Amino acid sequence: MATKKNDPTEIGYADAVAELEEILIEIESDDVDVDRLATQVKRAADLIEICRGRLGAAQTEITRIVADLELLDDEAT
Repeated sequence: MATKKNDPTEIGYADAVAELEEILIEIESDDVDVDRLATQVKRAADLIEICRGRLGAAQTEITRIVADLELLDDEAT
């Protein structure tokens, strides 16, 4: 069974950003483990994709909610 940290369908936006920050710290360190570098960069790319997807979904939902509110406001007048 996949862990929450490794399963892109289970990780939340805040957790993804936190993990990205951890990866960035590791990559920027003077003693970066070259053997882990490609793996960490791949994981970072996956996390960025997850974050972009969550942001896009939130934007779509907010746009829908605002449109519904405007429709209700128009009906009330």
